[in-house]
Amino acid sequence: MVVVWGGVAEGIGVNWGTMMSQPLFPEFVVKMLKDNGIKAVKLFDADPWVVNALAGSGIEVMVAIPNNELERFSSDYDNAKDWVKENVTSHLKAEGGVDIRYVAVGNEPFLRSYNGSNMKTLFPALKNIQKALNEAGVGHKIKATVPSNADVYESSSTKPSNGNFRKDIRKLMVDIVKFLHTHDAPFLVNIYPFLSLYQDNHFPIEYAFMDGGGQVHNDGDREYTSVFDANYDTLVWSLKQSGVPDLKIVVGEIGWPTDGNIYANIKNAKKFYDGFFRKRASGKGTPLRPNAYKDVYLFGLFDENTKSIAPGSFERHWGIFQYDGKPKFPMDFSGKGNDKMPIAAKGVEYLDKQWCVYSGGQEKMRLVPGNLQYACALADCTPLEYGSSCNHLDEVGNISYAYNIYFQMQGQDVEACKFQGTAKITKTNLSTKSCLFPIQIASSGHRMEMFLPFMLFFFFVTLMF
Repeated sequence: MVVVWGGVAEGIGVNWGTMMSQPLFPEFVVKMLKDNGIKAVKLFDADPWVVNALAGSGIEVMVAIPNNELERFSSDYDNAKDWVKENVTSHLKAEGGVDIRYVAVGNEPFLRSYNGSNMKTLFPALKNIQKALNEAGVGHKIKATVPSNADVYESSSTKPSNGNFRKDIRKLMVDIVKFLHTHDAPFLVNIYPFLSLYQDNHFPIEYAFMDGGGQVHNDGDREYTSVFDANYDTLVWSLKQSGVPDLKIVVGEIGWPTDGNIYANIKNAKKFYDGFFRKRASGKGTPLRPNAYKDVYLFGLFDENTKSIAPGSFERHWGIFQYDGKPKFPMDFSGKGNDKMPIAAKGVEYLDKQWCVYSGGQEKMRLVPGNLQYACALADCTPLEYGSSCNHLDEVGNISYAYNIYFQMQGQDVEACKFQGTAKITKTNLSTKSCLFPIQIASSGHRMEMFLPFMLFFFFVTLMF
């Protein structure tokens, strides 16, 4: 008998990112999603290994085209047709079929930090992909859309009713939202209350959460007690200003990180999700959209230890599950308060129970700075930063954490625990109550490395005979 976790509400999906040194096997992940009753998933590419694993699962899927691919789809329609054939329609015919519902064209392509680099390619690519979907006979079911960061719109004050799309992209955004409206596609927006708190030292902390404890902000006869509601309704006003007041909105990313910053911890993440799910269950929505919380994708499914930390060290810690598929805290997606630990991934295998730690003593401390810098440049040392889960470790503990995470991310290669003679492999676990010294999993990437010599052997034997 299969036991399924009962805390799921309709309309909730997850973002499945794979920027990790040793990702789980896709089939393990799909089983975990099904065990937890998660019925929708948003991907960041169209990796066939991942997409094929979703065939017959009954999970709705959003595949994606990364920003660096936009130019070739904007300049050549044939490229768009080929992509749709290879990454969409071919999967619909697989055994059981993959239930693809959306194609995400680009990923937050108009971020200010991109300096307008996608402004000329995004809209033509969007139109070509939707045209290719239509010509393939699936455009009535599968829609092309654009995952947009909330910075594509702004307000001249804290009042949502002053909202409009940014001046530098306003004309383009109006064209895009009208195109989406014409093709019955939703506006996909990523809203992160955590970032409001992270980016402003004077931001009222309770206003980042959604449990009713925030200070009331008035906009005419409308009251706002959370930055999410205010942000969402700023988008609603922006769409109204653009002539498409009824355009469907889907929240493409929303969540709270659990490490890498003083505000990024499990306590705050649970507080945020609890408030979000309760508000969603109440059916009240935002002052302008009563169905504002209907279709959402939580960000994200796993911690991803190779993501860029340019936005902040918390970027690697958005997962509601750890790197190995273990849940971080109890939750109830239905918002009824029946908290249970989500079901962990099954079948996960770990490498040997061994760790790489500092062994040089005081006489070799002079060698540490260079080795520490090397380890943290190539591995994930973000839990050591101020306010993070391993920030309390002593000097030797800090060094050992850095050495070990490098050792683990290198698949426990013995050569990865040298550090000029200042390290050793031990069977003693240095983890504390709040700081995990992880053991890496035998992942899809690691298994391929294990089998590669055998694959090459059989390849050469075949050539000989």
